Amino acid sequence: MVPPKPIPTSTILESISDGVFTVDLDWRVTSFNRAAEEITGLSRDDAVGRRCAEVFKANLCEGRCPLHATLESGRPIINQPAFIVNPAGDRVPISVSTALLRDSDGVIVGGAETFRDLSLVEELRREIEGTYRMGDLISRSQSMRNIFDVLPAISSSLATVLIQGETGTGKELVARAVHDHSPRADGPFVAVNCAAFPETLLESELFGYRKGAFTGATKDRPGRFGVAKGGSLFLDEVGEMTPAMQVRLLRVLQEKTYEPLGSSKPVRTDVRVIAATNLNLERAIEDGAFREDLFYRINVVRVDLPPLRQRKEDIPLLVNHFVSRFNRLQQKQVFGLSPSSMELLMAHDWPGNVRELENAIEHAFVLCLEGDIEPRHLPPALGGRPFAVVGRNTLQETVRTTERTAILDALARNGDNRDQAAMDLGIHRSTLFRKVKELGIRLPETDGRSKS
Repeated sequence: MVPPKPIPTSTILESISDGVFTVDLDWRVTSFNRAAEEITGLSRDDAVGRRCAEVFKANLCEGRCPLHATLESGRPIINQPAFIVNPAGDRVPISVSTALLRDSDGVIVGGAETFRDLSLVEELRREIEGTYRMGDLISRSQSMRNIFDVLPAISSSLATVLIQGETGTGKELVARAVHDHSPRADGPFVAVNCAAFPETLLESELFGYRKGAFTGATKDRPGRFGVAKGGSLFLDEVGEMTPAMQVRLLRVLQEKTYEPLGSSKPVRTDVRVIAATNLNLERAIEDGAFREDLFYRINVVRVDLPPLRQRKEDIPLLVNHFVSRFNRLQQKQVFGLSPSSMELLMAHDWPGNVRELENAIEHAFVLCLEGDIEPRHLPPALGGRPFAVVGRNTLQETVRTTERTAILDALARNGDNRDQAAMDLGIHRSTLFRKVKELGIRLPETDGRSKS
């Protein structure tokens, strides 16, 4: 019987679904299989020959590298949870295993790491834990679950919708979700902030005008009702409309027609109106500031959004969402928040709600270059350290000043110990030395590790 022909190791590595890469003793990648390309989003040509920390953007690379631990101890690591940030800025959950790499004589020549994409497992875990999503709306709180349960039915109807909630709770996101899941999804979604225009401008903004209607009207211009034809019109801050505009809007909702400025010919509307307000319209009716008949016209279906302080379990979920988005926009590899930073966010009262949280993460991205977001990166109102902008500095100059101050402070806190300072800053030692050189920082000749 003819023995089977042995299958080359390279063929086996190319056929498995786990990512595999190897490094030499200088930490340069020597091999990178097909699955590693698919999971990381990097090609083999981009990976081989580079240091693994430059290729494998994982949260474990900053001081907790499992492959480094294996090469030091000689012991393998099995299925350690982690995540990487791919070139698109998305966080990919993985499990990591490591082993020593030996030549034919048993001499250690490097290390091998295998990793498995756990995205599907993570998605199933979120479903089990009760994470709900519709469009850009994301939540795991019961109060939002009640809204998610009714949104499909609301979307499928053509009824006028009123969304009430504090500033920054995501009223426009709800409006977009309603539109995107409605029979009008192929039509335009047009938004207008009713509080942003004085009465005369808001009238022309909503209903348009005809040529010659006023000085400067040199041609016909459609209003938002016209632009939104076949789709949805989102009227934000509808409670800020003047009484005269409320009358005009009421007439449009009742008769499904409107007249552009300078025209006596009615135009038929073909839009679904979604209104939103951060005011208590019932109280405004009592005060005589809002028409009761208009309220009943727009309050056919109502959605009340809870403030973020009443659904703080959503904060970690929203933070991950914003971190992924800003990684893509700014082409960074920020992993997320340190435990101390998350504690500060969970303790805050969030008067600005989800918008304030998003702004806080964007602020942190200005100061955090890589690794985890630490408390010092957060806005001062959340416990972060304020930074001063002197004169007319550019953003780049401000970031350099902030980086220099952070590095000098970290070195001082750690007695000039470079390794400890790097860990304190959440960056790799090599990154610290690169920044020190770029910023012209003069380090003491003696490293703090040698001090007694």
